[in-house]
Amino acid sequence: MTAMPPRGSVPHSYTPVPKPLVFMLRAALFLTLGLLLTPTFVCAQSSTATTSDTLRTTGKASYYAAYLEGRPTASGQPYDPERLTASHRTLPFGTRVRVTRRFTEDSVTVMINDRGPQKQERILDLSRSAAEALDMIDAGVVDVEIEIVEEPQE
Repeated sequence: MTAMPPRGSVPHSYTPVPKPLVFMLRAALFLTLGLLLTPTFVCAQSSTATTSDTLRTTGKASYYAAYLEGRPTASGQPYDPERLTASHRTLPFGTRVRVTRRFTEDSVTVMINDRGPQKQERILDLSRSAAEALDMIDAGVVDVEIEIVEEPQE
């Protein structure tokens, strides 16, 4: 059996690293990994788009679920299914947008008052009233073109 070194002695090949340094290195590593894995770091952009960059866009639109009635939107207004409103990820609140259903050419003008949609493949969530105007209730999700018709008053 080999003899154990006296308690408190350290072998010659071992140099302890100060605990604060270890903590700082770990924190820096986790922070760096977190930033690299966060899409907003990679695509650092403003939370509201300039309207001149997004005058016309095509994509998929859906509409709000009925249970959301009365709940506050990101603008602070309660969701009202009877109003012609929509959510968009970046357009400023108060922007008026013409939404045209592709292939049927039905259209409606809505005001942006919320942020969304939650599903990445969609560009717009519409109020129930706007969805009815586009005859999309049964379909649920339809292809649309959106065009800015009025920018918000500053």
